[in-house]
Amino acid sequence: MGPHPAVAAIRLAVRRVLHDLLTEHHRTTAARPHAPSHEPPPPPLVLVACSGGADSMALASALAFESPKLGIRAGGVTVDHGLQPGSDLRAAEVVQRLRELGLDPVDSVAVTVGRAGGPEAAARDARYAALDTAAERHGAAAVLLGHTRDDQAETVLLGLARGSGIRSLSGMAAVSGADGRYRRPFLELDRQTARKACMVQSLPVWDDPHNADPAYTRSRLRHEGLPALEKALGKGVVEALARTARLSRDDADALDSWATQAEATVRDATGQLECAKLYALPPAVRRRVLRRAAVAAGAPAGSLFARHLEEVDRLITGWRGQGAINLPGKVVARRQGGRLVIRQG
Repeated sequence: MGPHPAVAAIRLAVRRVLHDLLTEHHRTTAARPHAPSHEPPPPPLVLVACSGGADSMALASALAFESPKLGIRAGGVTVDHGLQPGSDLRAAEVVQRLRELGLDPVDSVAVTVGRAGGPEAAARDARYAALDTAAERHGAAAVLLGHTRDDQAETVLLGLARGSGIRSLSGMAAVSGADGRYRRPFLELDRQTARKACMVQSLPVWDDPHNADPAYTRSRLRHEGLPALEKALGKGVVEALARTARLSRDDADALDSWATQAEATVRDATGQLECAKLYALPPAVRRRVLRRAAVAAGAPAGSLFARHLEEVDRLITGWRGQGAINLPGKVVARRQGGRLVIRQG
């Protein structure tokens, strides 16, 4: 008799990701010259980011089960955000649980959460910085994240509410970060499957009270917004939103590729952007070119919103002699002699 269907589902999702990582590892090591007398390179190390919640504990259990069969080293890291009393004790408990699963190395990293962008964004930034540091310290090939299809649906709705365009609607990528460091095996699985897998394996889980706190936008969306949508539209909203993310990502990737190719064709011999050539581009491509130019000039990507690009775009499409446009990062865009100049100050 095989494992419970929920356990089988999480293990299969992780196995697929590990196979991809092994393929990449073999390709990389094969291309790297080494003397015959040298020891063969060690197997890759994969870390799981674990908060102790059902999603990440299910992910940790699947990684611990699958990695030995593939000859992959598996470890874990938990981040103590310090936002709740006793958070250090809970982090220590998570470390113990990961070690009991057989993961090694296992780290607990305490971070200081700032205020930039609001509490949720600040906590996320601190968490990813800690995960990056842990991955680099241990030389990990990848860090697995426990985001589920439900998380993806929430991300799409948050992007829709911001009106940030198709890239926001594409949600979270299955592979992201520097050199594809972050992998999300559970984006095709619902949250209930992960929780069920923990239950049948008798894995203790911790439910973060912040996930039920209406002070947080994602929490309100999870407990009020999505249930209201399902009540009004019927079941299947989460699946439809996740499908929207996949389709939007394909479209956004294609448009980004187009913009990359188009950028070289709209610059003059000195590298300046020519307004007439920009005007001839489709708006979706043109705005991507403008965004790339603004970021290259020093505008922080996370602070550059659709309204900023719309203002710059009007220098191309609605030119009436208007003045310079101030962008985040002290970047200024202005039209001069048929050229669009985007630079600091």
